[in-house]
Amino acid sequence: MTKNTQQQVFIGLINPKSPSNVGSVMRAAGCYQADAVFYTGQRYARAAKFNTDTKNINKQIPLTGIEDIIAAKTATMKIVCVDLVEGAIPLPEYLHPEQALYILGPEDGSIEQAIIDQADDVVYIPTIGCMNLAATTNVVLYDRLAKMQTLTASDKLIKQSRDTNNKTKTKTKSKIKSKVK
Repeated sequence: MTKNTQQQVFIGLINPKSPSNVGSVMRAAGCYQADAVFYTGQRYARAAKFNTDTKNINKQIPLTGIEDIIAAKTATMKIVCVDLVEGAIPLPEYLHPEQALYILGPEDGSIEQAIIDQADDVVYIPTIGCMNLAATTNVVLYDRLAKMQTLTASDKLIKQSRDTNNKTKTKTKSKIKSKVK
């Protein structure tokens, strides 16, 4: 899958709690072609030796600890906070910017009000209860990909994405119904 060079995606994690979730966020970053992942806080830094990045995505996509998550933003990026916040936009209704820093809160807390106040947009995933950090990252990045990618290259994407043991094909070509206008 070739990435549109106009698009740039950074993931910002606020004080992530567990190395397993950070490893899963890194896997999502690789699957959905994020450009970088940043994190704040000390909890992950203390547990980083328990690396759970099973695809070694950190060799392709940088994972960087920083003090101020807003500092990860480039001049042309929009800040998009993802949290269960009153007044947030439901993800199914959200139109993603081409260049975004998606900021996700800790598994056991919320994004600080000072960061929310700097956001260009705040979105939430409509669920009953909250999802964990890695699941939220996967859903947001999938939603972005689904809304921004044309469907014409789907077989090429499948061939590039599946592992070497999967050569399965359908008997008939499925008809794709698109809501893209």
